[in-house]
Amino acid sequence: MPELPEAERARAQLERVLGREIVGVDDADAYVCRPHGRGEIASALTGRRLLTAQRRGKFLWLETDGEGPILGLHLGMAGRIAIDQPVDPRGWDRFALEFADGGRMALHDKRRLGRAVLEPDHSRVGPDAAEISRDAFRQRVGRGTAPLKARLLDQSVLAGVGNLLADETLWRARLSPRRGAGDLTVAELDRLRRELRAATRDAIRDGGVHTGRFVIGRKRGASCSRCATPLERATIGGRTTFWCPSCQPDDPVANG
Repeated sequence: MPELPEAERARAQLERVLGREIVGVDDADAYVCRPHGRGEIASALTGRRLLTAQRRGKFLWLETDGEGPILGLHLGMAGRIAIDQPVDPRGWDRFALEFADGGRMALHDKRRLGRAVLEPDHSRVGPDAAEISRDAFRQRVGRGTAPLKARLLDQSVLAGVGNLLADETLWRARLSPRRGAGDLTVAELDRLRRELRAATRDAIRDGGVHTGRFVIGRKRGASCSRCATPLERATIGGRTTFWCPSCQPDDPVANG
């Protein structure tokens, strides 16, 4: 599933279409383009140029010229951005823009869970996980009784952290995913933020969150690459979670 690093790589791809005039829009997939009717996005975008490609968490958006509408995009569970590639013969290009220079931008999504929408509402989305300030991170993450893993996954608290990035970050920070978020000390919260930023930078550079030092060996029956302790596995925050019980103890005081 695309997480913040994949969304940032997609945003960088979208910069390749900035300034290009839109001459056609394929918005025929009513599910991906909901709540818009067929032709509504096409009518709003045809003849316009894309000015900026922006992102918060996993949410992408493109501003258009002439005070035109904002086009919001989301990759869903398995989507990706395809620039200047042929039309997919299997019909997996769920939304597409065609440009005057003959090029094309498509939301390619086998599972059909991505979105294309005009004037997206991000009012309930928290600050971007890669950009949040230290004080805001302490205030938003370090409170409540929810398990720390669940807190990180809450997109209204912090935008962009998905299942794999959360596990990678918690392993790097040596924090148990089962600890109450409000129980962390200020020093632990600051360490968590540093490791989240580092894990995000590494994933963007290396091609995605699946390349993480912990994630690459994150599977049933595996052992911690740092201390060789067998990994534990449980469902936390509704997601399958792996962690090292030695490096990431539930009670760090009792474990020294």
